[in-house]
Amino acid sequence: MKQVISDLPDDRYAGRRVFVRVDFNVPISNGQIREDHRLRCAIPTIEYLSQRGAIVILASHLGKPKGTVVPTLSLKPVADRLREMLKVPAVKFVNAVVGEPVKHAIAAMKPGEVLLLENLRFERGEEANDPVLAKQLASLADLYVNDAFGTSHRSHASTYGAAQLCADRLAGLLVGREIDVLGHVRDHPTRPFRVVVGGLKIQDKLAALKTLLPKADTVLLGGGIAYTFLAAQGVATGDSPVEQDFIPWAQEMLTKYREHILLPQDHVIATSMERPDGIQIVHRTIPAGFKGLDIGRNTSLAFAHELIRGTGTVFWNGPLGAYEIDEFANGTIDIARAMALAHWRGAFTVVGGGDTVAAVRKAEVLETEISHVSTGGGASLKFIGGEELPGITVLSEVPQ
Repeated sequence: MKQVISDLPDDRYAGRRVFVRVDFNVPISNGQIREDHRLRCAIPTIEYLSQRGAIVILASHLGKPKGTVVPTLSLKPVADRLREMLKVPAVKFVNAVVGEPVKHAIAAMKPGEVLLLENLRFERGEEANDPVLAKQLASLADLYVNDAFGTSHRSHASTYGAAQLCADRLAGLLVGREIDVLGHVRDHPTRPFRVVVGGLKIQDKLAALKTLLPKADTVLLGGGIAYTFLAAQGVATGDSPVEQDFIPWAQEMLTKYREHILLPQDHVIATSMERPDGIQIVHRTIPAGFKGLDIGRNTSLAFAHELIRGTGTVFWNGPLGAYEIDEFANGTIDIARAMALAHWRGAFTVVGGGDTVAAVRKAEVLETEISHVSTGGGASLKFIGGEELPGITVLSEVPQ
């Protein structure tokens, strides 16, 4: 069990510098933050540390600047928003990640204050887990905290290298919650255990599927993944995305777990996403020249009926169609609303992945209508699949 910041006595934080890796990779246009969910998720950890007199040093990436300074990817707008959101004595920003400007900024801080560093990926050594950069980051603080679950599957300087060099390596409140919830879903789900998996590629979700298929009472497959399974049954899938290399594996899974797997029985099809004027709804088979772009109404009703019973555990990762386009969003929206009904009827519901969270919002389902919304897409799948996440593995264990 990993140590969380709440495991240490309050006096361990008073006047001490705490490096907190957060995930502030938020959409910014013309210097304005369009959506601040990830900032709100970090508030409990930041304010917990500030209230105990810590000097809080926040570090995050934004976008993919690939080791160069890209002004439009500066974290300064995030600092401006944090000043509006946080109940702390001060929120400061420094236009650097390491070096003398950062050292001076930290030296001038008072207990309870917060400092946000510039975009970590402006430094070439961040994604390469450069030991020099990791040492520089570790030297900024007395304690290390990971509250960026969504980046914990990466061995970067800020998520792994720097943590290794700190004696106290703690999970933030957000990461602690993710470990508890996803660990329970993986190891001891309340039954019946239902799983909804969408998205485009099996390859991205292979480890998770290998773990979930034997454990789940029901697995509902949609999106591109479903077409590979349908092709494995010999069903015509037209021009839908099929991963030929995974057809033998899908056939093996169908042989072992066919009674647990639900596949789409009808499809919303078109010649392409860009030409939604040629939409048709077909049963079972998809003709040549057409792509399956959403589950059909009969399928969404069958899937929803399975979920809304309101018992056990439901885990959902991946949209069931090209939900970004309104004409192909209905199936995913139906599932999002079924998840909300399942929650209200008593099921423990978990949603993981950026696209899935975006789909929930498009369906106008509130965060309070889902038991747990994971902040990690790839990270949540890897964790559920039993893979080690470097940013979690490196954290200190609770002393026995």
